[in-house]
Amino acid sequence: MADSVLDFANPVFASYAAYAGLASMKMMGMVVVTVYYRRMKGVHANPEDTLFTSFGDKGKAVVRTDHPDIERVRRLHLNDLENIPQFLVVGLLYVLTKPSSDVAVWHFRAFLASRMLHTACYLGGLQPWRSIFFVFGYVTTVSMAVQVVAMGSL
Repeated sequence: MADSVLDFANPVFASYAAYAGLASMKMMGMVVVTVYYRRMKGVHANPEDTLFTSFGDKGKAVVRTDHPDIERVRRLHLNDLENIPQFLVVGLLYVLTKPSSDVAVWHFRAFLASRMLHTACYLGGLQPWRSIFFVFGYVTTVSMAVQVVAMGSL
């Protein structure tokens, strides 16, 4: 009996699962980065959050939703929330097309690398690199989506 496509015995699915897990962890990590920035800057979105400010700054924390450093991190997190779930869905459908293992792994690697580099460039304010890495990851997902549509039936 042949192995199922959605089985860890399938190297394409196993690779997808690993890269999907890493991309998800990267996206979840942005929550920690946001909390870190909020605590370091003493800037919170809700009044009750000022009660748990960090590093002996009780009473100095403020409620503010326009701090430039925190908003940069929030926009980065939002960008992940717009792009990584698309990769998760499209990537899983792509696995079902039974692509070449080498080609599939390079799609997954390219996406994750582009998101990691995009994050570094976003936090560092590095243009045009931030846009280049965004486009690279986006094109990778589009490439998989095109192959999924080509295998599907309209």
